[in-house]
Amino acid sequence: MNFRRTRAMARKEFLHVLRDPRSLISALMQPLIMLLIFGWALSLDVDRIPTIVYDLDKTSESRALIREFRGSRYFQIIEETTSYQPIVQGMDKRICLLGVVIPNDYSRNLDLGKEAQVQLLVDGSDSNTASIAKGYAESVVQAFSQRVREGAQSTRAGSVLHAGVAPQVRVWYNPDLLSQFFIVPGLVVVILAIVSANLSSLTIAREWENGTMEQLLSTPVRPAEMAFGKMSAYFVVGLVDMAICLAVGVFAFGVPIKGSFLLLIASSCVFLFGAIAFGIFISASNRTQLTAYQMGTLTSFLPAFLLSGFIYSITNMPRVIQAIALFVPARYFINIVRGIFLKGTGLEILWSDCLLLVGYAVMVFFFATRKLRQKVA
Repeated sequence: MNFRRTRAMARKEFLHVLRDPRSLISALMQPLIMLLIFGWALSLDVDRIPTIVYDLDKTSESRALIREFRGSRYFQIIEETTSYQPIVQGMDKRICLLGVVIPNDYSRNLDLGKEAQVQLLVDGSDSNTASIAKGYAESVVQAFSQRVREGAQSTRAGSVLHAGVAPQVRVWYNPDLLSQFFIVPGLVVVILAIVSANLSSLTIAREWENGTMEQLLSTPVRPAEMAFGKMSAYFVVGLVDMAICLAVGVFAFGVPIKGSFLLLIASSCVFLFGAIAFGIFISASNRTQLTAYQMGTLTSFLPAFLLSGFIYSITNMPRVIQAIALFVPARYFINIVRGIFLKGTGLEILWSDCLLLVGYAVMVFFFATRKLRQKVA
């Protein structure tokens, strides 16, 4: 491979990128816009659940239970009603997610040490949110009922009774359970995968459409030199996008980088190289920019968004889908990025993911140059 010819090809591609300011601005602004929109709008936190309370007991114990719901950040009581109808209408109008019905024998059962039941009505149209809301409400009711029952028993026994087990929960790596700390590092991976593959997937197809591919084929430039030269321009753009993502993630969303910054940069460069090489392969396989762009979007955005563990847990997917996800490189890069950002893990743990990324990058570059060689022939 001749460095001079590679540099000439890289210079040509850099000039093309600079002479198309709209595409360049789009490539640089897209990560910023996606980070801001997804980082603030996409939230997995379930709090301020709109709740309607129907209190049939109307005692000090039932009012104390209602205060427990009011004092929790997970619930927002929007109405206290005297019938079931407002709860039904609220769920139909999507202004209420949870209904809490306190029966008229609630305080009497508590005082007698019996099981005191509270009815929870949950809108199950959003099954995930409904299950989380149900769990929060059950924990509030059970904790309050346990305290009241212990107080009543202590009064009758004349001594203070304590629970046999007092669990203490400690959350590692994300103590406040902020969904942004989970979303933003994964979003960096998705953005790099989309931008890199989509930009590079147009380069060879554009040469065919503009009629300049024949001129390139008449030069002594070899397929590997053509691939390296074209990839270099988009690699620089990808590095700028990565810097934007890291800056926004750290300074705008406050996501900490607890691990090695050098490992993060090195693994990002390997992933960028593989993503751009895959875009070159897609571009070399299609003669039109429209087809290349569609194929690049289909093979980069959907797998990176759905099969990488960015939002949806891979372990909960069917085994067939889990097997397909093994071939998604964004999956391994997300493990690396989240490990470095949140856990501070190093190469001694992440070496397998890094090795898989290196193998993917080498393999895709080999197939890209092979495809270019076929076009040259």
